[in-house]
Amino acid sequence: MRRLLLALGLLAPFAAQAQNFPDRPITVVLPYAPGSASDAYGRALGEHFTRIMGQPVVVTNRDGGSGVVGMRFVAQSAPDGYTLGLTPVTPVAVQPHMVRNLGIGPDSFAPVCGTNENIIGILVRADSDIRDLPGLVAAGRQRSLTFGSPGPNSLPQLGVVRVTKATGVEFTHIPFRGDPPHLNELVAGRLDFSAAVVASASGLIDGDRVRLIAVFSARRHPDYPNVPTAREQGIDAEQLSQVGIYAPRGTPEPVMARLEEACRTGVEDANFRRVAAAQRVPVNYMSRADFTAMVQREYEAYGRILRDLGVRPE
Repeated sequence: MRRLLLALGLLAPFAAQAQNFPDRPITVVLPYAPGSASDAYGRALGEHFTRIMGQPVVVTNRDGGSGVVGMRFVAQSAPDGYTLGLTPVTPVAVQPHMVRNLGIGPDSFAPVCGTNENIIGILVRADSDIRDLPGLVAAGRQRSLTFGSPGPNSLPQLGVVRVTKATGVEFTHIPFRGDPPHLNELVAGRLDFSAAVVASASGLIDGDRVRLIAVFSARRHPDYPNVPTAREQGIDAEQLSQVGIYAPRGTPEPVMARLEEACRTGVEDANFRRVAAAQRVPVNYMSRADFTAMVQREYEAYGRILRDLGVRPE
């Protein structure tokens, strides 16, 4: 009984802090390099959190390791709701299968909500003679093609791995830290194509500097409806990328409930919707329960998928 009372006594301050949440600034970590679409919609979401929670929300970039550096920082932070991560599933559900002793995985986090889908696509320079995905594969049979991605083992890179698996054509991967650097290299003519989040390249697409030739989603991008999916082009290469907010594992239930509600209203906020539309980001809200179940399913599925693709941990 004394031990139980002692434990309850130790937990009481944390319960009180949770009920008063938030009483100081919140940090939202974006685990990729500055300049991507996630910067814009992440900050728009942060502005909404600030308005309804009454505390400043600081959005900061901690890039490296295809999202692992930033999300490891989140996982190692105090489970009090004051440090969150906004990321695709890559560092949580994919990288643990690809990097030995990574130190993080689904059990490291308490998923808060899903916010949007990062539709991934293949892009070439606007003056390229490659017009579609079968044309890219045909060119790859004739000569060695280089491509950039936002990082090693990133979902855009895995989309290209799926193309290789489906066609037998291999491409030379050059990883970068985030989408903007390799898209700049593509425009400069130093890469043959890029695999990127379409939203990150929307300015270049709309400015006729690059051409989107395929998307890896189950659906066409709503802003580029004339661009078929990979499967519509006869190549079985689907690569989904749900984005969401994560807290460290052990974050108290009252805090999680407050964060989930802020997220739900945040993705409905008119300013967030305007920013998402301007950035070509399809909003795709998922509740805490649905998002948590999806993350676990994705983690288990990627274990099987990567084995089938012949990808081994490094």
